[in-house]
Amino acid sequence: MSGAVLKCDGNFIEQLIDDEIVLLDLDSADFFSLSGTARDVWSLVDGARDRDAIIAALAEEYDCSADQIDGDVEQFLEQMVAGGFLQYG
Repeated sequence: MSGAVLKCDGNFIEQLIDDEIVLLDLDSADFFSLSGTARDVWSLVDGARDRDAIIAALAEEYDCSADQIDGDVEQFLEQMVAGGFLQYG
């Protein structure tokens, strides 16, 4: 996918609780908890960064190579797009 990663704000409610982000899907009323690296990826989605910029920022934060985390970040982003939480602009 290309373009900036965008949150689909009208589809969910987001709340920071302690060290996790809780998402409430407004269609299904299901709750999702994001902690650890999932929370970090979600926090980097600001509408300006694309997938590669998110990976680069995480690689720097975790002091690792982009290649080491590329697959995991891609999988998380794909799941969030499939769930209606994110889209590519």
